[in-house]
Amino acid sequence: MSETPHVPPSPPPPPPGGSYTPPPAPPTGTAPSSDKTIFLVLSYLGILCLIPLLAKKDDPEIQWHAKNGLALAVVWIVVLIVLGLTSFILPSFIRLAMIGLRCLIWLGFLIVDVMAMVKAFGGERMRIPVITDFAEKM
Repeated sequence: MSETPHVPPSPPPPPPGGSYTPPPAPPTGTAPSSDKTIFLVLSYLGILCLIPLLAKKDDPEIQWHAKNGLALAVVWIVVLIVLGLTSFILPSFIRLAMIGLRCLIWLGFLIVDVMAMVKAFGGERMRIPVITDFAEKM
C-alpha cells in the first residue's frame, strides 16, 4: 500500500479587493473657509496684514493674527533700519558680514511667518515671545 505524503492545507486566499482602508472623512465645520484662509495668509505677509486688519473687524481670530503679523512686520522693519544704519558706520569688511547676517535674519523671519501661517490654518495661535505681547497691547 502506498501512502500519499501528508501535505498541510494552504492558507485561505486574501479577501477580494485588497486591504485598502479609505481615509477618514474630514471633520465638518473645522476647515477654514477660503475667505478666512486668504485673510490668514495675508496676516503674515508684511504690510499686507493691514488688509485683514481693516476688512475683517468682526472676526476676532483674524484680527488676532493680523495684529500679530503687523507686530512682526514692524519688528522686521526696525531690524532692517538698524542693520542699514550700522552698515554705514562700520568698515567695509564688516559690511560683508552684515550681508550674511541680514540674510540669516530674513530667513528666520520667513520661518516664523510660515510656522505662524501653518498654526493659523490649524486653528491655533503661535505666541512669539516679545512680539505677541507687543501685538496684544495694540
